[in-house]
This record gives sequence, C-alpha cells and structure tokens, in this order.
Amino acid sequence: MKKIAVLTSGGDSQGMNAAIYATVNYGLSNGLDVYGIADGYQGLIDGNVIHYTRPIGNISHLGGTVLGTARCPDMRTTQGQQKAVQTLRTHGIEGLVVIGGDGSFNGAKVLSTQYGIKTVGIPGTIDNDLAYTDFTLGFDSATAVVADAVNQLRDTMSCNKRTCVVEVMGRDCGDIALYAGIACGADVILVPEVGFDADKVVARLQHNAQCGKFDNIIIVAEGIRSDGTLDKGHEADKVMAAIVDKMPDINIRTMVLGHLQRSGNATLQDRLLGINMGIHAVECLVSGKTDRVIGVRNNQIIDEDIVEALAKTKRFNDKLYAQAQALTAF
Repeated sequence: MKKIAVLTSGGDSQGMNAAIYATVNYGLSNGLDVYGIADGYQGLIDGNVIHYTRPIGNISHLGGTVLGTARCPDMRTTQGQQKAVQTLRTHGIEGLVVIGGDGSFNGAKVLSTQYGIKTVGIPGTIDNDLAYTDFTLGFDSATAVVADAVNQLRDTMSCNKRTCVVEVMGRDCGDIALYAGIACGADVILVPEVGFDADKVVARLQHNAQCGKFDNIIIVAEGIRSDGTLDKGHEADKVMAAIVDKMPDINIRTMVLGHLQRSGNATLQDRLLGINMGIHAVECLVSGKTDRVIGVRNNQIIDEDIVEALAKTKRFNDKLYAQAQALTAF
C-alpha cells in the first residue's frame, strides 16, 4: 500500500474534519502518498483530486468538511462507478477512506466487492443510525447543539408559561431526540421507533398543568410515525395542531432546528473520535486489513467487515427511552 485517498460523502457532520486531519497526517507519517477527493463521490467521478504533500492542521475543531460533500446519484450507476474507479487507477490510489453514513458506505461496498478497491469506512452522520457502532461522528455535537438551543428556549418559555414543540433531525433513528431530550430535561420525547400518541402527550401536559407547570418542551424527531394522525414532514406543526385540537387554550409554539444541528465546532468527544477513527483506518490499510468499517464499541475503536456491518439492523434503546419517560413524569 503506497497511495491512499480520503473523501467525505452525504450529509456533513462535525468530526469529519478531525478524521480527515488524522487520515492525512497519519498516512504521511507512515510514508504514504495521501490524496483528498473534493466533493465526495461526485468529485471522485469528476476527477477532483488533491495531493497532500505536507501535513495539515487547524481543522479538527471545525464543523462541516474541508473536502466538501455532495449527494451523488451517479454513483448508483455502473457508468458512474466505473468513472470513480478510473480516477483512482489513474492516480495509482490503492486504498480509499470513505467518511459518511450508510449511503456512503454502500458506495464503498460496491467499490470493494465489485471492483476490488481496498476501502475503509468511517461513520460520519449526526443521526447515529448505523447499527454496528455505538456512536457516529457528529452525533455528540448535534445533540449538544439541541441541548443548548433548548436551554435558551426555556428562558422565554418559562416566563410566558408557554409550551414549545422542538423538531430535530432523525428520519429513521430517534437517538438525537432521545439523548438530547434526556440531557435537557424535555417533558415529552417523540421518536420514530415509538410514534406519536396525541392522547398520551396531552395527558402529560394536563398533568403538568395540574401541578402548576405550564412551560413544557416537547422534542420530536423529524421521522416520527403515528397511527395516522401524522404524515411525514413538518412534524412539529402537526404535533402542535394535534395538541391544540385537544387543548385549545394552550399557549404553544414550534421551532425546527434543522441544519443548525450540523453547524458549529465539533465537541471534544467528536474530535477525539474522528482522530482515533482516522488513525485506525490508516492502520487497517497499511496492514492489509481492508473492506472494513471503523466504529466504537464499549469505548474501544473497532473495525468490522463492511458487508456484515451494513447487514445489521439498528436497535432502539428501549431501556433508555423508558428511563426518559420516568424522568419527565412531573
């Protein structure tokens, strides 16, 4: 293994830059030629290759990704895949580190299983929706953003005796809502894995009011499911409408945090996680251990076969959710 490259793909997440920093610098320190691919798989197809001739610095704390990222439908086509492979072969790149989520990993799996490219994946997605790893890059930072936003919302909610429905990211995985909700003491947490029951939410709010508590925080994941009360999209507004239908006098507002959750500096945990994962990815390639994905399990950096990892199903932490319910019983 003499030449490796690194790219970031899909949605950006805090910690990606830390992983880039470690991959480039640790690769150079091991005598490798190291390249960066700009704009994800689209850049790989288009031949947007950067040759790193010296170490890089001052990026580990930054949100986003200095390499840029893009959605790439062409990577799902044979023609696009062949162009991507040709770019790697033109530059003599033997190993590829892919930082991204499940879609990005599927691209890496295609390159490794169908074209013989040696790949290692690093999980970069704020949703924490990959089953093989306890945590993904960006999850800790995103939940910190949510907790900080809710802490500030409480000031205005409490003095106005107002309830706020806060919508966070998490199309298929409710971990952001769950972990951030526990951290900031949300009164109600709604996640896709459990769904939305308007009667239960209203019962909680009415109980709080009877106890003299009129300011409430309801955190709802964007991918919430229900028994038909809600459809996907604009969940905060729909949750509010369902509550108002049963509690017409309630003082209530909504807030959608959106891409703010991907913004700002990475937390210390995401910086260290990204650096350790980047180092481990390079070590895998140098030792000939390829077609792997890097993760963290029980606070230890691990690697796993990419095909086996992607075949796993994410399990919701029912115990933690039950504990959250108990904590918010005012």
